[in-house]
Amino acid sequence: MRYRDAPTVQETAVIAAAPERVWELVIDVMLSVRFSPELTAIEWLDGDRVAVGNRFRGHNAHPAIGQWTTESVVVEVEDGRRWVWAVLGTDGHPAATWGFEVEPDRNGTLLRQWGRIGPAPSGLSLAIEQMPEKEGRIIDNRLAEWRAGILANLRGISEIVAAEPNSPIPD
Repeated sequence: MRYRDAPTVQETAVIAAAPERVWELVIDVMLSVRFSPELTAIEWLDGDRVAVGNRFRGHNAHPAIGQWTTESVVVEVEDGRRWVWAVLGTDGHPAATWGFEVEPDRNGTLLRQWGRIGPAPSGLSLAIEQMPEKEGRIIDNRLAEWRAGILANLRGISEIVAAEPNSPIPD
């Protein structure tokens, strides 16, 4: 696997709630802080909600990397269905792209979260430059960490709606 190939990870879960309720949760960018093993805080830089062009800063921590901040911009919103944000690299281009997608399902809502590496340079590309022979392993390890974070988000959202007494599931 190569950085230039924009490796992607995605996971899905069926959430026992109406799509409208799941959408309310996934557009709350602060919610990911509760579940993420890396993301420690988020602050809006533009606006205070998910809307194309709005930016937010993420504060992150990782035992092997330390602490860092990122700037993200909302690049796509299909209300009630999908939102996508780009994590900007030092050159102002996307170093990663993330998204949530919400679809009605007979058992509630199919929720998908995904993340794509690149194409702009990032901290990951710096590690690869230092150890090019380990590029595949570096990417595999990072995608495994991303997968764990995505699964934590999906599980957390599922637990929130399960604890709500009146979370209607569509007929």
